[in-house]
Amino acid sequence: MQLSQSLPRILAVSGVAAMLAFSGALAQTKGSSTEQDKGAKTEFQPTVGQSGKDVVWVPTPQALVERMLDMARVTKDDFVTDLGSGDGRTVITAAKRGVRAKGIEYNPDMVELSKRNAAKEGVGDKVELVRGDIFESDFSDATVITLFLLPSLNQRLRPTILNMKPGTRVVSNTFDMGDWQADEQIQATGDCTSYCRAYFWMVPAKIQGKWKTPDGELTLDQRYQMLSGQLSSNNQHAQVQGKVIGDRVVFTAGRALFDGKVNGDTIEGTLDDSGNKTELKLTRGEPASK
Repeated sequence: MQLSQSLPRILAVSGVAAMLAFSGALAQTKGSSTEQDKGAKTEFQPTVGQSGKDVVWVPTPQALVERMLDMARVTKDDFVTDLGSGDGRTVITAAKRGVRAKGIEYNPDMVELSKRNAAKEGVGDKVELVRGDIFESDFSDATVITLFLLPSLNQRLRPTILNMKPGTRVVSNTFDMGDWQADEQIQATGDCTSYCRAYFWMVPAKIQGKWKTPDGELTLDQRYQMLSGQLSSNNQHAQVQGKVIGDRVVFTAGRALFDGKVNGDTIEGTLDDSGNKTELKLTRGEPASK
């Protein structure tokens, strides 16, 4: 992507401008011809608001790119994948931080532009920029996903993302994931004047169902990262409320607080009941019907 470029405002784009103006810089765009008069080739330059496969193209402000990567707590152990990578700026910024990064973009002209931009920034050999349809591409190896898409497209990707490895981090510019509530949101300041909000989610482990305890049973209902249910032990019952944070499970059961970690068909952690701490191991029983 082009670096340190402020976001221009978009003029009305036909009768659907109200929605298209909110579409993503990082969204995939249709290919456009680079052939000019008499077949001569000129270097492609994108236009803000240009028509795309699913949305129009609007670049993410560089200030928000930085904040999104910060929000995802990206480290050199991560693999960032930008879905609808446009001019490559998120991928390039990640690479300049020493992070492995890949961009998937539908428009072949934008892919070539992003490769040129990466080369100019000295990271051409450190990034992977490919042409592809984000709804047909395999990005299951990513540890961080970045997006700038319409809400309907985010929700279309949501089932795929929720099936990724627990702990995978997802950051979206401006648009949410419907009823999957964000774990965090921020507003960029400084050089960012438009499209400056970002949302963050962490893919939760799937733990809905029944879990056996040494002297009872834990029944969990799960909606995305949020938990509810009941802990039964020695003929006593306590209502459960909690959250799944990647592979970490935290919930209250009456006055007690449980903090543990999911490992396949077990959850191991500590149950703290008013200072009386007990190591607790849960083993999966039958999954709850959905």
